[in-house]
Amino acid sequence: MTGGQTARVAAGGRVDRSRPLSFTWEKRSYTGYAGDTLASALMANGITLVGRSFKYHRPRGIIAAGVEESNALVQLGQGARSTPSMRATEVLLYDGLVAKPVNCFPNSRFDVGGINNLVARFLPAGFYYKTFMWPDWHLYEGIIRRAAGLGKVATDVDPDRYESRYAHCDVLVVGGGPAGLAAADAASAAGARVILAEQDFSLGGALLYDEIVIDGENGDAWATRVGEHIAGRHDAKLLLRTTVLGYHDHNSLTMVQQLGNEMACAADPTRARYRTWQVRAARVVLATGAIERPLVFPGNDRPGIMLASAVRHYARRFAALAGRRGLVFTNNDSAYRTAFPLADSGVTIAAVVDVRETVASDLANALSQRGIRSIAGGAVIDTRGRNRLSGAQVRTSHGQEWIACDHLAMSGGFNPTTHLFSQSGGTTRYAEDIAAFVPDHSVQNECSVGAAAGAFSTHAAVQSGTTAGAAAAMAIGFAPASDAKPVVANERAEASLMPCWSIDAGRSKAFVDFQNDVSVTDIALSARESFRSVEHLKRYTTLGMAVDQGKTSNVNALAILGALTGRSVQETGHTRYRYPFTPVPLGAMAARNRGELFRPRRHMPAHDDHVSAGAVFEDYGGWMRPAYYPRSGESPHDAEQREARTVRRTAGLFEGSPLGKIEVTGPDAGRFLDLVYANTMSTLKRGKVRYGLMLNELGVVIDDGVTTRLGDDHFLICTSSGGAERIAAWMEEWLQCEWLDLDVLVAPVTSAWGVLTITGPQARHIVHETGTTVPLDDFPHMSFAEGTIAGLPTRMFRVSYSGETSYEINVPATSTSALWTKLMEVGAGHGLTPVGIDAWMVLRTEKGYLHIGVDTDGTTNALDVGWSHVLKKGNDFIGKRSLMRAEDQRADRLQFVGFASPAGAPPLPIGGHATAPDTTGTRHSEGYVTSSAFSPTLKHPVALGMLRGGFARMGETVRIEGGGTTHTATVVSPTFYDAAGERLRG
Repeated sequence: MTGGQTARVAAGGRVDRSRPLSFTWEKRSYTGYAGDTLASALMANGITLVGRSFKYHRPRGIIAAGVEESNALVQLGQGARSTPSMRATEVLLYDGLVAKPVNCFPNSRFDVGGINNLVARFLPAGFYYKTFMWPDWHLYEGIIRRAAGLGKVATDVDPDRYESRYAHCDVLVVGGGPAGLAAADAASAAGARVILAEQDFSLGGALLYDEIVIDGENGDAWATRVGEHIAGRHDAKLLLRTTVLGYHDHNSLTMVQQLGNEMACAADPTRARYRTWQVRAARVVLATGAIERPLVFPGNDRPGIMLASAVRHYARRFAALAGRRGLVFTNNDSAYRTAFPLADSGVTIAAVVDVRETVASDLANALSQRGIRSIAGGAVIDTRGRNRLSGAQVRTSHGQEWIACDHLAMSGGFNPTTHLFSQSGGTTRYAEDIAAFVPDHSVQNECSVGAAAGAFSTHAAVQSGTTAGAAAAMAIGFAPASDAKPVVANERAEASLMPCWSIDAGRSKAFVDFQNDVSVTDIALSARESFRSVEHLKRYTTLGMAVDQGKTSNVNALAILGALTGRSVQETGHTRYRYPFTPVPLGAMAARNRGELFRPRRHMPAHDDHVSAGAVFEDYGGWMRPAYYPRSGESPHDAEQREARTVRRTAGLFEGSPLGKIEVTGPDAGRFLDLVYANTMSTLKRGKVRYGLMLNELGVVIDDGVTTRLGDDHFLICTSSGGAERIAAWMEEWLQCEWLDLDVLVAPVTSAWGVLTITGPQARHIVHETGTTVPLDDFPHMSFAEGTIAGLPTRMFRVSYSGETSYEINVPATSTSALWTKLMEVGAGHGLTPVGIDAWMVLRTEKGYLHIGVDTDGTTNALDVGWSHVLKKGNDFIGKRSLMRAEDQRADRLQFVGFASPAGAPPLPIGGHATAPDTTGTRHSEGYVTSSAFSPTLKHPVALGMLRGGFARMGETVRIEGGGTTHTATVVSPTFYDAAGERLRG
């Protein structure tokens, strides 16, 4: 043993003892070595208790050595760089590392949540579906939400950098064990472009801890040599610490590569912490290995009980011992490969318990030579120990006995890691000889090799890997470089295992899922309550959820469920593994798509002028637009009311540059617009403007706006701000997919033009004094003219969204700021004020104008908003047929109306429901409020909304409920202000 590392073997392992590393675990300082993982360093320091389980908060120790680790989940790092639920087995130790276990308070040794274990009998599978219904769910909700989750996500902004890359290759090999190395070597030697992705920081897989000789050299040396050959080839790329997260359609795979730790990234801000890869491969070789199954027996979750291969892994690769007196429990030969090297290194092996009645003679002799007791036909039926295993009760042919031990190495066989294969769409079959699911039918250009295909020997791994790599290269057109295959010299052929799904004895719980505390009794309860589908079992018991995703529990659970329901494992089936294979930081998924790069904020052409005017900005459809322009001491409401009032009295200036602008040209432009609009546009005269609605195939309103005829074959359509890109793409789709015979060009020009709208009684005077060549005396409402204003070229429109005389002035986007300055300068003497979105919404609500997406939803058709006249249109248009359906013409549909409140009443709550009693007296919704505001012009609230059968209910008083309050309102026409339209025509 070395220094404070009480469980570290004095020599051996693949750690660099010349480079000690300090780390902190639960606020205590420890030392490990370069080449350690956090898990191996904890084990070397004699730390067995590493966390608590999710549901019962039972003590948990390290159980595995790789991605299958379900217990040792840690909170890694501090502050903004803290990362939750990291597997200690995958964290490469570095100097200054700080970590603590998740799901325990205040620490793992004393966890307040451990009280759950005392009341476990009241918390069986699915208990939350049967409780918390009285007296009120909200009484329990807060407690449950606080208890949910494992680690905690940092609330500060993540300071780390992340990258993403796209790559194409001929052959992608997933896994750098013997099979993957052989496949990548064969494919790259043939000249194929190869990417080899390995999740570990070293190549070799099981060769890192098993005594295997390949081509006359130690397995780990062979792995190093082959890896160097691959990396040295021009068209090959070797990626360590890279996990393939998902296998998608068309041989597209997602990978995440860890590039640095938190300390390195903090020291060098330019260094990326993770890189996400999107890879498209012509051929994929899955060499993902296999995961050892635990055995299910009473008390099998105590700290110190581990997978046999993991015990061997830590001892040989990291020179870290799981304990000093071990017990081995197995149903197959592989666990003996753990017992022998441990005994040779000085660990006392109390016994090897094998459920099989007969043990191979060579194994029995090897045990005898080392003085290890062999218990054939036996089973562990219980364990004891609080925070660490202290003994196991074993059933032998002579009865039962307790055997003292501080760790137990168990092996229930191996499951091929078929997660990625399943994600690719491949189907699996149950192989009786290994008692596991193996790949069966592939649907993509993929091949599984080695242990991933159910071939667990190293000989089979390198043989199948070489064959698959060469075949993948040949399929693309490359000739194999050689027919030679690696030769494995000293491998013993192992006998078949005896399936052992659970040991039914003892008083302790037998756990199947260690992370989520799912036991055999939970599965039995699920079966009794008819949750017999594997999907139902998973969700009812939480089996295989969260970080683990059933890596160690899946097959055991399926076999137990099958036995309980009288089905074979094949008949029971399994869930389809979901993406991602292991948890991935959100930053890695986002890569550089964060902040402005994730969702760029678009600034209007006159943005700086709005800033100078004191605007408060909000995001409207990706555009930063002024919500209001507060003066000293004004609240947002006060500013909104003042701006709206000023528009009615004098004039306001509003920038509408984000409004969609699409030019439609060509001989068939008019015919095309007749099809995409519910009303006719081809009859529009040159220089005139017409309002229109766009519908989808169901007759649902999807956008509105005005269309202007600029020339005989030239139209300009204006959409809502949110519909600018969407409507342009929608129109292109119709032209390219349905109406190929139409000679039409659609050109989005939204960003080319800046739009300033000057509106109000003084608008005409201000435009005139600014200086324009547009003949204002002969410029009626709903018309268009071209000319200049303030010396700038302009397209000017007489359209109004406020209900006042308005001039919508379009100028080249780069001239918008200059025009804003000029208009504000001229308008100063006329009481001109800038107007924000909030006041704009008040003005349009007073006028009763429809706001698509606010006053409508995905069920609102043209008839619901009063456009019944469109059915008289002779020619066809998108959605017309749907509007002719009886369902779309029902008189009791939700229809667009206004709601007038009594004098002195507060504004109606947006989203408030109009309710009425049914025949039983229970109140039900008959509609809802969509827009609401206090009208500074009318001095009372105004509101718009949808009401069932609203057109026939004018004058009716309805009850509006919302926000915990009840109001009354009268159903009226949506137009509250200037119903005759005299002011906007002035």
